[in-house]
Amino acid sequence: MNIDIFKDILVPVIGGLGIFMLGLEFMSNGIQALSVNKMRAFLAKAAGTPIKGVIAGTLITGVIQSSTAMTVMVVGLVNAGVVGLRPAISVIMGANIGTTLGNGLIALPLGPLGLIFAGVFSLVYCFAKSERIRNVALACMGFALIFYGLNLMTGGLRPLRNIPEVMDVLSTLTADSYYNLIKCVLIAAGVTAMIHSSSATIGIVMGLGAAGVLDWTTAVAFSLGADLGTTITSWIASLNLSKNAKRAAYAHMSFNIIGVCITVPLFFVSIDVLAWAMQWFGGDPGVPVVIEGKETFPLVPVAVGLYSTFFNVFNTALLFPFVSVFERVLSRIGRTDAEDVEDYSTPKFLDRRLTSDFARAVPAVQQETARHLQAGAMFLDIARSAKSAPSDPGEHYLATDILSRDIRDYTASLMKEDLPYEQLDLVASLIEEADFTAALTESMHQVARRVKREKFSEPALAIVNQALSKLDASLQEIMPDYGVVRPSMPAGHVSLPTVTELRAQTLALGPNAGAAERGTILALLGSVERAEILIRRIDEERKSVNRQSVLSRASQKRERQVRPPLDEGGLSPMPAE
Repeated sequence: MNIDIFKDILVPVIGGLGIFMLGLEFMSNGIQALSVNKMRAFLAKAAGTPIKGVIAGTLITGVIQSSTAMTVMVVGLVNAGVVGLRPAISVIMGANIGTTLGNGLIALPLGPLGLIFAGVFSLVYCFAKSERIRNVALACMGFALIFYGLNLMTGGLRPLRNIPEVMDVLSTLTADSYYNLIKCVLIAAGVTAMIHSSSATIGIVMGLGAAGVLDWTTAVAFSLGADLGTTITSWIASLNLSKNAKRAAYAHMSFNIIGVCITVPLFFVSIDVLAWAMQWFGGDPGVPVVIEGKETFPLVPVAVGLYSTFFNVFNTALLFPFVSVFERVLSRIGRTDAEDVEDYSTPKFLDRRLTSDFARAVPAVQQETARHLQAGAMFLDIARSAKSAPSDPGEHYLATDILSRDIRDYTASLMKEDLPYEQLDLVASLIEEADFTAALTESMHQVARRVKREKFSEPALAIVNQALSKLDASLQEIMPDYGVVRPSMPAGHVSLPTVTELRAQTLALGPNAGAAERGTILALLGSVERAEILIRRIDEERKSVNRQSVLSRASQKRERQVRPPLDEGGLSPMPAE
């Protein structure tokens, strides 16, 4: 059989890899654009504890029959901010078990189905009018493209099996010593890394073992290497994603590497145990059966499947108690000082148990909104490249956006029908303040993004610094404790230029700055101007309702309802003599 290296291998492999990465990006973007809060709550319920995570990973992977696709999906969800690192670790553990539940289904034509579904959902995405439907279609299209991309890569590398030199190498391998065992494991890991499917590699090994090309012990050793090599796909998937997504991929890699390192020294002992266990599954897998004059080994696939299942169950049971340890260790990988900054994607003060207590829930909303403001102010630190600031404006904005949705949903849940008008008015004011705060944060993000993307000359940088200082001073109107407290100065002693004056300075730069610099500064000043308008609007909103008075009356009402009556039995308390 003639194999065209370019047409049969390079084209589908490179094309499949590109489609695979594009599918991951589409799926992540679609999920993020959907209701993040509802999705996160659903996954928290499905995988809120390590045990539930393992069960969810096992069942879902058992259905889709691809631990690779499952792990890639988990990495994408972590990147979208929907799943945290800890539940992702337990789900990946379960995925390793789930992939062993149906090795007989490895020939399932998921690739063509992936292409069909990708085409259908792309049409839905193009013609749908609802933004929500478009986002659902985008996520589903990405999911389908992941399968199709994996299928293309697998098909592109499959012709390698028909190259005699490759088959000669496989047929000469025997796992009869620790040296040869490690060699078999590494070769199988390399093949799996190229094919991107441990199930496909195990299927090939089953076929080689059943045909007698590999003895059954060597076939089992190859299945061990397949579990090691399958981790490469999740690693590739995480290359262009967030640090937490990379850590989820590292979790998958570390599980299987640790498991293989523990199993290799015990391999020959485990083979004896497997040979003993095979008496309940048909007998000795090394004994051939003659069919139509040809020797076959039908029990080798059974032995390989049993060993693969046992390995993953044993590995998960062994490492499951150390989920917290994995989380702590992995969270330090690639960590910078910026990551030690508070995680603003998770609410700190919003307690769902307080939603029925108006007097306590409102201060919680106010504290969380103030925290959201602090997160927005950090964009100025990002613009100034402060060491303590997050390095990526996009990731920080994603965190603040998730927090904003949590605040809005929590505040809206306070609007009970039986509330008096003044309390409903206060809740409405809080919702508006939260909305203005989200808009202010977006403007601050634009400021940081524009400053980080452009390299300014000295005259241009002086104007940028003045604009940032002006925004600093404006923020202190609604954040009294923000920044460095300035000493009291006589009125008019210190003044900052207006946006109009800064715009005039920008236009007067002339040859001292390029057109791109001046354009960036003008856009930056527009964002500063919008931010100042929003700052004034937040200040006005806070003064539009006498919040302290409304809260005081609500608190007094709650105390009267909770306080026990003093005249039980109709008797009034007697004064002490």
